[in-house]
Parts: sequence; C-alpha cells; structure tokens
Amino acid sequence: MIGFVKGTIDEVGPDFVVIDNQGIGWIVYVPANLLDNGIRTGDEVKLYTHMAVREDAMTLYGFFSRDDLDVFRLLLNVSGIGPKAALGILSALTADSLRFAVLADDATAISKAPGIGKKTAQKLILELKDKFQLDDAFEKKLAHGDLSGTASSEGPEGAGTAVDDAVQALVALGYSGTEALQAVRKVENTDGMDSEAILKAALKFIF
Repeated sequence: MIGFVKGTIDEVGPDFVVIDNQGIGWIVYVPANLLDNGIRTGDEVKLYTHMAVREDAMTLYGFFSRDDLDVFRLLLNVSGIGPKAALGILSALTADSLRFAVLADDATAISKAPGIGKKTAQKLILELKDKFQLDDAFEKKLAHGDLSGTASSEGPEGAGTAVDDAVQALVALGYSGTEALQAVRKVENTDGMDSEAILKAALKFIF
C-alpha cells in the first residue's frame, strides 16, 4: 500500500496528474476541484493516496488531505460505488459538503455528481449517515480554518435561542445572513427543536 506520493507535477491531465518522484512518474487520479484549484506543472505536491487493485490494473487516487482520503474510502464501502464514482462525488462536492448533504438527507445535492442517480444517492445517505456526526463535521470545518471568527452562540439580544444558534452556524459555514435566515425560517415547528435539529432541517433548503 502506498500512503502518499510526494514530488513535482510533471504533467496535468483532464482527471489525473503525473508526479515525478526521484525519476519515477506516478499517475495519480484526482478530484476535479483539485485541478480547478490551479495545480500546475512544476508544483511541489504531496498527495495522500488510495491504490485500487484489479486483475488488469493498479490505479492510484490522490487527495490533498487525509480527511478527503478517509471520505473517499467511506464512499468505496457503499454498495454500487467504485473508485471512479467516488472520485466523481468528491469532484462535485467537497468532503465537508458531502457530510452536510448526508446529514441533511439531501439526495438531490449528491445526485448532481456524474453517474450518481437519485436512488444511488439515497442508498449512499442510508449507508453513511451513521458514519458522520454533525459535531464531527463542524470540527473538520474548524480544523480547516473555515469557522474562524464564528460569532458567539448568543442571539442578537443575548437570547441564545436554538434558532439564533442555527442561523449563526450557517453564517459561519459561509452562507450569507439572508440565506441562513431564509433557510431557518422555512423549517416548520422549530419550537422545542434544538439548534442541531434546526440546522439539519435548514440545510435541506440550501443545497
């Protein structure tokens, strides 16, 4: 098993890169969003890799972070999803976006990935829902620096209501205050719901 490949980008293809590591060119298939981030020939990179072995081929799939690799491997455990489909999902959605889509039961967002239909997306949600926790998703965001500057959990008047907390959490995730407030307002019967339940419901109206 190859844990990672580190070297210089020698070639950039439509869905892969070739990494020169001490004179050996490693072909590594990567998500489209990694290519969209401006990776170029000559860049020094370190990609965490998964090797898929078949009778006729050994293929490397690479990611900038261990978290992305871990999510990729979770996708491979879903029945009917192979490496290419898993890579397509992580090309259409970031690992964090996928977590929130799964937690929000949002099959529509997941089905936007190439080759993933609504039924497959629903199966994915069913099989991965117990693998993701909302608290873990926020911790990943915090680790990536995406929640820096998060507002206090108290509401605008210090009320600290569950609705206020849910709105502030959505804003911290990068949504505008208007988007966050509109999504939370679409959630019915918020009385008695905690902020986590409201947030899960509100995410369905954003994706």
